[in-house]
Amino acid sequence: MNISVTGKFAVICGSTQGIGFAAATELAKLGANCILIARNEKSLVKAVSELPKSGKQQHHYAIADFSDPEQVREAIAGIVSEVKVEILVNNTGGPKAGPVLDSPAAAFEMAFRQHLVCNQILVQAVIPGMKAAGYGRIINIISTSVKTPLPNLGVSNTIRLAVASWAKSLSNEVAQYNITVNNVLPGLTQTGRLDSLIRLTAAAENRDPKITADQMIQTIPAKRFGTPAEIANMIGFLASPAASYVNGTNIAVDGGRTPAL
Repeated sequence: MNISVTGKFAVICGSTQGIGFAAATELAKLGANCILIARNEKSLVKAVSELPKSGKQQHHYAIADFSDPEQVREAIAGIVSEVKVEILVNNTGGPKAGPVLDSPAAAFEMAFRQHLVCNQILVQAVIPGMKAAGYGRIINIISTSVKTPLPNLGVSNTIRLAVASWAKSLSNEVAQYNITVNNVLPGLTQTGRLDSLIRLTAAAENRDPKITADQMIQTIPAKRFGTPAEIANMIGFLASPAASYVNGTNIAVDGGRTPAL
């Protein structure tokens, strides 16, 4: 099975920590030249310095805050003026937790810009190069809420499903060019986002966060949280030549927690 992406250029968003950094690390191990996009330059410099590197492999970064689509547009324009991007990993921090009814309209508008509008800007910039290269992999890191809404994540549930529908539509349009579009749906994964969710849930229930975490673990057939590296393994596969006929899918990586097929 060919999972090497040696020599290919990969753009990984939200990649200074958590799943994004794990994805960049895995793609670097598989031979890609990684370009990280995030908003904090100090964190970007550190993340790039920690990526595996061999031979002629080089890693770089670009600065953009995904709350400002124009920053994203400028960052990706600079990248594609220099290289043909063959792998794009769309990954952005999730919206603030809370019930749908308590969420202001502005929260939905902001999340829509951060997740869907920025994704659209990125793919429109990279797809010409993917067509020219005859190779493209677009991988969106979303959530298992695409399959079933999650409690207390009203804005996230809404926007994530919109991104999934957008991705499916895109996958049908670009598959003829050997460009695939797939969604990875992480379950409960050991990240700062999960820690925050545990704290908020525990506070709302007036419980010890450890009790809340244990209750969450009991909902997972694997009886443990996932790791960013486990999500990155799936991303690496989808980015590789081995996944050339996998297109338009939602793949849950969640230890079996999602009740829907």
